[in-house]
Order: sequence, then structure tokens, then C-alpha cells
Amino acid sequence: MDAHIQVSALGAICALVIAIILILKKVSPAYGMIAGALIGGLIGGVDITNTVTLMMEGAKDIIPAVLRILAAGIFKVPLTSIMAAGIIPAIFGLLVTYFIAKKLVNKGSGIKDFGVQTHSGGKLPLFFPAIAAPLVTIILLALRPLFDISVDPIIALPVGGIAGALAMGRGRKMNEYAVSGLGKMSGVAIMLLGTGTLAGIIANSGLKDFLIEGLNTLGLPGYVLAPVSGIFMSAATASTTAGTAVASQVFSGTILGMGVSGLADAAMIHAGATVLDHLPHGSFFHATGGSVNMEIKERLKVIPYETLVGLTMVIISTLIFGVFRFFR
Repeated sequence: MDAHIQVSALGAICALVIAIILILKKVSPAYGMIAGALIGGLIGGVDITNTVTLMMEGAKDIIPAVLRILAAGIFKVPLTSIMAAGIIPAIFGLLVTYFIAKKLVNKGSGIKDFGVQTHSGGKLPLFFPAIAAPLVTIILLALRPLFDISVDPIIALPVGGIAGALAMGRGRKMNEYAVSGLGKMSGVAIMLLGTGTLAGIIANSGLKDFLIEGLNTLGLPGYVLAPVSGIFMSAATASTTAGTAVASQVFSGTILGMGVSGLADAAMIHAGATVLDHLPHGSFFHATGGSVNMEIKERLKVIPYETLVGLTMVIISTLIFGVFRFFR
């Protein structure tokens, strides 16, 4: 990529705002982010040819996240290490969720039973065959930290699925399951490609310098950029996956240059990306509300509580990996 191509901070902010507005107007998230990236690049002082170049480079860089479904943070840190790094913050998040749910249990409208689907497709599998797929996947991913045997998630995930189908005695339906799974995930993959175009504009803008200067003005240490970038990008994309992917792609080089380890960087970015992933222009907001037939107005009231859970995980993650540096 041409290092001399530079989008202004205003252009990057416009790209984010335009993308959010379009998505809120029910434009497809992928197209909304592509349009936002294009317009933002032009506003940011880059001609259309170079704007498209930045977008294409960003989309290319996001492909590993598409292949693995989840961007773990920084595209040279084992996925299992990131999973382990998030356990302690997740426990605190779970505790806060429990107390919030206990407090709110009698508030709001009750859950209605209409629209609930019941299983009618034959005999259900037993418990142990049913968990064979995730169990095999976890074991394969755990081989690296336990025995230094590296199995990439792109291999572990389908192998786990195959093992699960065989364990449940449904090997003949393996292709049917694969087609169904691809159909469900294709939207996420396409959205991430759109996210990549937006990341290409942000990564080559003055926005990164703007955030760094803001942290310096406030006198905050460099490692704070990791959770802050995760929070900022989760607000822009309303997605943990997309927010983590964009933040790690745009800011990881700078954060690592400040002396923060790759594991700590990835853990704090991922924790930050959970803070605002539930905003209305994302899928979490609508999927969780729709699952209990909740009205939009009532669903909006849940946002502060979800944000509190995310902030709890960010605080714990930052204390562990930034302040005290227990794990490197």
C-alpha cells in the first residue's frame, strides 16, 4: 500500500458516521460500510482511485478474520491463548450479569409464548454425542498450548463438525449441515469484507494519531489505547467480531510499538469490543430482542446494562494485562 496516501481524521470520522447512519436506515451493513468508506475517503482528501485502493487493501487484510470467523485480536497470537486470556474478565462479566438480571427480573413486559418453535424432526441425540463437535474442536485447539502442536481454527472447526455428525449417527446429513452452516455464516463473512473496506480508510487516516494525542493530553498510559480502540470500533460496527478486527488491524502496530505484548494487546482490544457491540445498527441488538419478542423501545432500555457488563470486563482485562501485567 502506498504509505503516502493519507485520509484526514475528519474523513475517517465521516466514514464511520455515514456507515452507522446507513445501517440504521436498514441498508445492508456490508454496503453501508462500503459506502461510508468511499464517501469518507473522498471527504478526507483522497481521490477516488486511491480511496478504492485503500478499501481493497483493507478488505484483503480482513480475509483471515473471514476464514476463522472470529478475529482473535492480533492475526500471530494463538486463538487458544486469546480464549484463555478472556476467562477471568468473562467471569467478572458473568457475575455482573447475574446481579443485573436478578435486579431486573420483575421489570419490563413478560415473555410471551407465541412464536416458540418446538422440535419435530425425530429423536434428539443424547448429551455426549451432542457435545462431541465443540469438544473435539476445543481439544484440537488446546493441542498448541498443551503439546506445542498447532492446529489452525480453519481446520479444527470443520473437523469438529464432522466428528459431531458422526457421533450423533448423522453422517449422511453432513453435507446438508455444511450447506446450512455456510448459509448462516455467509452474511457475517460478507459483512466482515465490508468492514475491511472501512478499516482500510481508518488505518490510513489521521484518526489513529488523533486518539493517541488525546490519550497523551489526558496523561494516560499507552496500553489504554488497546481497550479504547476496541470500544471505539465496536461502537462503529456494533459487532464484537468486526470491532475487534478493525481495531486490531488499525491500532495493533502502534500499541505493540509502545511495548505492550501481543497477548495483552489482543486481550484488551477484544474486551473493549464487547462494550458497545449491542448498539441498534448491529445484529446483536435485533437478534436478542427478537428472541423474546421485545419491542424496540424496551430493547433500547437494556443497552446501559449491557454496556456496564462490557465495561466490567474491560476494567478487569486492563488491570490484568495493562496495569499489573500478570501475563505477558
